[in-house]
Amino acid sequence: MQFIRILLVFFSAVSFVGCTSTSTVGKLVGPSEVASKKLKDKSFPFGLNQAGGDFGQNMPGVINVDYGYPTEKQLDYMKSKGLTMVRFPFKWERIQRELGGPLDQVELKRMKTFVDAARDRDMWIILDMHNYCRRKINGTTYIIGETPEVSVEAVADAWGKLATEFKGYSNIWGYGVMNEPHDMLPSTPWFTIAQACINSIRKADPETAILIGGDSWSSAERWMEFSDNLKDLKDPADNLVYEVHVYFDNDASGSYKKSYEEELASPTTGITRFAPFLKWLKDNNKRGFVGEYGVPDDDPRWLVTLDVFLKHLQENCINGTYWAAGPRWGKYRLAVEPRNGEERPQMQILEKYKIANTNCK
Repeated sequence: MQFIRILLVFFSAVSFVGCTSTSTVGKLVGPSEVASKKLKDKSFPFGLNQAGGDFGQNMPGVINVDYGYPTEKQLDYMKSKGLTMVRFPFKWERIQRELGGPLDQVELKRMKTFVDAARDRDMWIILDMHNYCRRKINGTTYIIGETPEVSVEAVADAWGKLATEFKGYSNIWGYGVMNEPHDMLPSTPWFTIAQACINSIRKADPETAILIGGDSWSSAERWMEFSDNLKDLKDPADNLVYEVHVYFDNDASGSYKKSYEEELASPTTGITRFAPFLKWLKDNNKRGFVGEYGVPDDDPRWLVTLDVFLKHLQENCINGTYWAAGPRWGKYRLAVEPRNGEERPQMQILEKYKIANTNCK
């Protein structure tokens, strides 16, 4: 979400589309029950973003000061609600301290500890490089392609090494190549970066799904304007998933700065925002996933909008992950981590939607 890049300073669905029916929800299948890495053989559960590894402006920063990963406590709470898909954000600067160099073994161990804990609980993981197509060097942020060091080859190298490390994990549902690409250089478009990462991942892991977010902050509403060309990406495994983010405030940023009325929201705002992407999926026989959606906790009308949207996703055989959970949010209005033992109001909606329909062409 666009707003989170500002907010974090202060905190130092996938499936086939075109359902033949809206009444059948698939069986919730965990990683231990699936041998194949093809998405057609998996279930399509809903879940949460377990944020924290992406926090902080200091890179690489200090663990448990600038950032911190979620723990077994967060996974246990999710599992108790029947939510088994975890989008797991991390930072490129932390997992690969030197461009082109080896993965940082301490950071890798931290990430693998969390992935192992999810696997022990029969929960899926999406690895989410939460970098917006940027890399920070000595305090300065560069767009991929802006310098010889922060290159297409560099990010593809990182993903090849990550795929090598995680390909043996049965609960990796997919590799999320890049969170919310935006404002890319004309000389280095997002399409070029995405294709290079696909190629690099496939050299290490020929099967696991690869999630490709849309340009312009992964906007579903602006998909045709900024991301239509992603349909031409090539994957020898034919296992690509296209990811969008959908928020319901007026500018779709997820900041929710104004009241429900002032944001011009309605129960069907999410359906309207999602429509261009859904049509594109159907027209091009592609698979989709909603990596982020979220609402504030201070007006029950937002919960209605969320409910209507998730029902629409479920009926159209698309799953997703709510933004956000994790142990470091404090009083952030969209967070669903319990506070002082009390559940957040959004959870009463989220726990209604555990898995998307699977009877899709």
